[in-house]
Amino acid sequence: MLNIHGRVVKGAAILCTLIAVFAFDACSVKTSGSSSASGSAKATSTTYKYGTIEFPKSSSLCSSPIAIALELGYFKAEGINAKLVTADAETRKVGLDSGRFPVTNGDFQFFPSIEEGVSASVVGALHKGCIKIAVKKGSSIKTAKDLKGKKIGVDEIGGTPYMAANMWLGQAGLSVDQNNSDVTYLPYDDSSLEFQALQNGDIDAAALWDPLPTVEEQKGTVDIIFDLGSDPTFAKHFCCFLYGSNKIIKEKPEEMAAILRALNKARNYIAAHPQQAAKIIAEKKYSSITDVTLATKLFKDYDYKVEDNEDAAIKSDVQYFTEQLKTIGFLKTNDTTKLANTIYQKIDL
Repeated sequence: MLNIHGRVVKGAAILCTLIAVFAFDACSVKTSGSSSASGSAKATSTTYKYGTIEFPKSSSLCSSPIAIALELGYFKAEGINAKLVTADAETRKVGLDSGRFPVTNGDFQFFPSIEEGVSASVVGALHKGCIKIAVKKGSSIKTAKDLKGKKIGVDEIGGTPYMAANMWLGQAGLSVDQNNSDVTYLPYDDSSLEFQALQNGDIDAAALWDPLPTVEEQKGTVDIIFDLGSDPTFAKHFCCFLYGSNKIIKEKPEEMAAILRALNKARNYIAAHPQQAAKIIAEKKYSSITDVTLATKLFKDYDYKVEDNEDAAIKSDVQYFTEQLKTIGFLKTNDTTKLANTIYQKIDL
């Protein structure tokens, strides 16, 4: 997809963490599939208008439209021989800069990286909320204000759950200043260890990605006090975007448009047929989630459907999260509108 924020981390090199965020799987580059999976494995660039295009893969449901577009032939129909590859953080960042990776999925965690010079832009959207904050079942902690003076577990300092928690707490009036925070963040590389820490009382709340919060809630071991997808402040906003390489946007605009058309078809398929999409993802092992029922529920919750006038909605959401990140100290700019206009680029489809 470490140090401690707040009281524990002072002067941490958060910027370095943010610039290297273009990763969901830390692996060496390895091809794992192509548009020819359902047809001829001998397809060449002459078969496809845009030839072979590589896409970084992820085990999260967030990137499911890429897998669905591959499996259902949407890429092929657009003249793309799609290949999924795993790549570490640096490889992804370099790939976007160079144009090797024309598109990857990500969220508002990437905004500081673009501000610092990563040559990429938001070119589309995928879905809404996939981050939750859980507390031990029966906990007296019910609201953001109840977390004042408490310890919150996160996957990494500077990561998206960390940022989402800070935005939520900041809107409730708590200090999220890194030198004078009202909460302490404890990072856990393994989400299972984070939930064990919650049950043991080492932390008071756990902020992280689905599916684990939802799984634990269904087991009756936790209460969910914040859901990025349903919280009144965030519910209507996209949190997972599509980032495009500026090089491809400039030099191959038709190719970029073809990619986005294929992914939009995949999003609409997931929205219309969540169970069938979940079966494809599970059977083909595109995700770490193999429970079809759970994946179906999450697909419905995340709302993948392409919206009417979606470009305006994406632009508005980029502006919204730029302002939020500036408020909690994650962006340097004094002109959030100018930065938001730099981050977002409308692609004519």
